[in-house]
Amino acid sequence: MLSASLLGLPRTSVAHPGHAHAKSEKAQAETSNPQSPGRTWTNRQTSTMEHGTFVMASDGVVQIRRADDSLVKLPIKALSQSDQQYIAQRQTEIEATVNQPVLFAQAGEAYLTAMQRDTSPSIAQHFAPFVQSKAIRTRWDGNYFYVESNGMPTHPMMVGIRSWQQQVPLPQQYTGNNAWRIPLRPVPASTPLDTRRSPLRGAVALAVNGVPIFHPLNNRGDDAYLFGELDQYGGHCGRADDYHYHIAPVHLESEVGKDQPIAYALDGYPIYGYQDPKRDDFAPLDAINGHKDADGNYHYHATKTFPYLNGGFYGEVSIRGGQVEPQARSDPWRPALPPLRDAKITKFESLRPEGYRLTYDVRGKTGTVAYRLNDQGQVVFQFADPNGRTHTETYQQRQGGPGAPPPPRDDPPPRPDRAMQRGNQPPPRNSVGSRATSFRNDLEVKSDSVDQQGMLSRDCTCDGKRQSPAVAWGKVPEGTKAIAVSLWHTAPDMEKSYWVLYNIPGNLTGLAQGEKPKGTLGLNDRGRTAFDPMCSKGPGLKTYHITVFALSKPIDLHPSQATRENLLKAVKGITLAEGTLDVKYAR
Repeated sequence: MLSASLLGLPRTSVAHPGHAHAKSEKAQAETSNPQSPGRTWTNRQTSTMEHGTFVMASDGVVQIRRADDSLVKLPIKALSQSDQQYIAQRQTEIEATVNQPVLFAQAGEAYLTAMQRDTSPSIAQHFAPFVQSKAIRTRWDGNYFYVESNGMPTHPMMVGIRSWQQQVPLPQQYTGNNAWRIPLRPVPASTPLDTRRSPLRGAVALAVNGVPIFHPLNNRGDDAYLFGELDQYGGHCGRADDYHYHIAPVHLESEVGKDQPIAYALDGYPIYGYQDPKRDDFAPLDAINGHKDADGNYHYHATKTFPYLNGGFYGEVSIRGGQVEPQARSDPWRPALPPLRDAKITKFESLRPEGYRLTYDVRGKTGTVAYRLNDQGQVVFQFADPNGRTHTETYQQRQGGPGAPPPPRDDPPPRPDRAMQRGNQPPPRNSVGSRATSFRNDLEVKSDSVDQQGMLSRDCTCDGKRQSPAVAWGKVPEGTKAIAVSLWHTAPDMEKSYWVLYNIPGNLTGLAQGEKPKGTLGLNDRGRTAFDPMCSKGPGLKTYHITVFALSKPIDLHPSQATRENLLKAVKGITLAEGTLDVKYAR
């Protein structure tokens, strides 16, 4: 586990202002109304009284919670002398509590002292085991519970993955304004949102160890678990080298206790482990894996089959850009890489200090990726591929800051058009101290065959007229002699090619839909020199990619050999610029 210093977190404190669900013995003794927990507060300036429990005091104002759960703020100087003395005593107790060790027990609430429970929302006790271990830090205000972490769990990662995109777990800065936030008072939606067949990008929930949880379907609409993309704990790394789960992390019950939440959906409702059908309180789950308990409190449960966790949102959420907002952002350390075919991850080791080594197997040969964080905030990689070649790369994390784009999508996997073939190409240009690549990814690519929602025209699929899509490109650099176009899609274990077109005259700026190509047609995956329309068979949206290359000279490649793979080889060294347009299609 990375240290708290690398995580960028100050010393952990669990005594924060918040929702007072439990009362200390001293607070109960102070109550002036035995029929209602709390005390009666006297405002001398207005000659009025308020009854409620102490929540927090700061900047000359005390905040109390009434019996109806509403909050009220009172100026401290306006209160009676006994009220002011009580506030001073409570603040002294809370400050002392910050320096007390957190109690250790087997489950939930026992991790918090009585004083800490008096000033914390109920959700805090479920994250407390990982606060105690300094894996995370928590805080809260009147609306949200905030969780800060680096996204790195203490358990081994990546072992068992057999569909690998060459990403490895690296720490993320889920801190400060980029912390995870969970509504303290979730509000049931008028119509629950069912996302079982509509995968969202980014996280849909947060595990109590500070690791985000993504939708169980990837962007292709495929089940990430069934396709071998997940490790033994149900997680893997995204394109930003950000570790996250795709199924419910039921293994956390060993640390938080049975019948305790293992995660919270981003709508604010908890997620528990598997149900026990033999229990008296067993009740069927609804369509999105949730139900209400005997007290009318809604929660989700893990299941061993799809959707594995919350299959949507019972509570109100805001969806923007295809993901729940607000949520924390992942910052990549290095460019995303293509899938490594036939690779299976066999071992993941922690190295001291602050290092890791991932071991993988490709058809009986072993490769490793060892990496370490240094004192300059860089990650130094040492690669040893299955053919015995080794090299070193160093990267600095790229931080987006305020207004940065949302986290990179888990899918589609990185485009081989941009990926470096290890041992044959120089490292990417953002690597520290390395040479720059010879191409720029700055072509503008558009299509009149794509609507404002990014959906491909039906006429460009096998459900319609089977026409090749319109493609237009701009910002073509000087010296461009030829254009090449590739339409492709990433399947679970391979890259699929639908259209290869090259040696388009360099002075052209586009192709119309269904137009007879002004260039040379290459081979699609069916072995034909033609456009192969998309005919998706699986459920959900699929994402396809149209990549355009601006070349310094025409390609010397016979049509009978012009596969997508050979096209990518041919454009190396002569690519002046490139750009990719993502389009969607669902049957």
